[in-house]
Amino acid sequence: MTPLIDVVFILLVFFMLTTRLLPVDYLELSNDTSQRSTTAGDPHPELRVEADGRILWRDTRYSLQELMPALTAAGVSEANLETAPEASLASFTHTLSALDNAGITPHWKRSGTPES
Repeated sequence: MTPLIDVVFILLVFFMLTTRLLPVDYLELSNDTSQRSTTAGDPHPELRVEADGRILWRDTRYSLQELMPALTAAGVSEANLETAPEASLASFTHTLSALDNAGITPHWKRSGTPES
C-alpha cells in the first residue's frame, strides 16, 4: 500500500509543477495554423462585450444586430473579442457565434479580473 501512495504523491507533485497558472492573453479559437502568416500587418479590431450585452467598437456601443453590418462594411475579416469582467457567458458566446456566422474569425482576449 505504501508504494502506491508514493506513486500517487509523485504524480500529484508532477502535475502541480507542470500546470500553467498564468492566464493566456490571446487564445486562438481555431487550431488550423496553416493559414497563419509570420508577417505583421494591421492589428485586428478590438471588440469588447460589455455587461449589458452591447459591444464596444471604436468608442461606440453597438447592439449585435447593428455591429455585424458595420464590421462587414468596414471589411473586417478577423477581430479580437474582449469581455468586460461583468459580462455574462451567454453574451460572449452569442457574440462569438454571430461573428463566426458572419465569416469573421474571432480571437478571444482575456481581460483583467476585478481583483487584478
